[in-house]
Amino acid sequence: MSSLGSNQRKVCVSKSDTLSLKRQSELLSVTRKCVYYIGIQKDIPVNLLNSIDRIYTESPYFGQRRIRITLSRDYRIEVGRWMIRRAMNTLGIQTLYPRKNTSIPNVVHKKYPYLLKGLKIERINQVWGCDITYIRLEHGWVYLVAIIDWYSRKTLAWKVSTTMDVRFYVDCLTEAVEVHGKPEIFNTDQGSQFTSEVFTGTLKGYEIKISMDGKGRWVDNVFTERLWRSLKQNEVYRNAYVSPLDALRGISAYFRKYNSYDPHQSLGYKTPDEVYYGDENVKRFPLIIP
Repeated sequence: MSSLGSNQRKVCVSKSDTLSLKRQSELLSVTRKCVYYIGIQKDIPVNLLNSIDRIYTESPYFGQRRIRITLSRDYRIEVGRWMIRRAMNTLGIQTLYPRKNTSIPNVVHKKYPYLLKGLKIERINQVWGCDITYIRLEHGWVYLVAIIDWYSRKTLAWKVSTTMDVRFYVDCLTEAVEVHGKPEIFNTDQGSQFTSEVFTGTLKGYEIKISMDGKGRWVDNVFTERLWRSLKQNEVYRNAYVSPLDALRGISAYFRKYNSYDPHQSLGYKTPDEVYYGDENVKRFPLIIP
């Protein structure tokens, strides 16, 4: 357990365990205060977050208006668009469709140029991408971050956390580099965790080129959104996670299957592991970013 970060140790605490929370906290070297928090905001109902998450997973092109109509029609939830906007911000999601870049620059964090336009992605570890999503629990939620190799679609590293602290992202990046080496380019959106000096400084320390897409680069989100949709429809929505530890176990089993067992049409019906680790029979056209 000493090799795990604090966020990873916190999600190992289970209220259904035979050990008391106090004893689990002592063994995992975390404070008792933090284990009671699993991401609940009292002013945003959990059932609303869960419903919006399901709607978005099935229809990521829905805007606030259509989400509101679907909530009323299918879930009997009546709520204003301002609450939907707050819930979407909490979940870290935005509608996927081509639009003008209306993002407001952050005067504190430096933004980096977008390096992928017109680039042929034709080998592993050429470009990695990173994104975060919301995973519902019975009485709250956790956040999941994953790093993906764009050529092979392999999920290289992932972490579950009860908070969106930047160390959560850095721990995931560090694990990916230590296990798989480093990519030439690391691409993210312009979320505050990705633009923070702590995260970008870690990338610079590894001498990795930093690429950031703006809100108008909707197409780049498609790759990770497909992963999130597959994970939620085939694993999360079929299992009622009670605790963060339940989520950790379920997601771990799913990613093992996703990487090493499930054939992907976009990979010529090979698995991500077969492409990433080398299969002489794999024939793929390079991915070209528009």
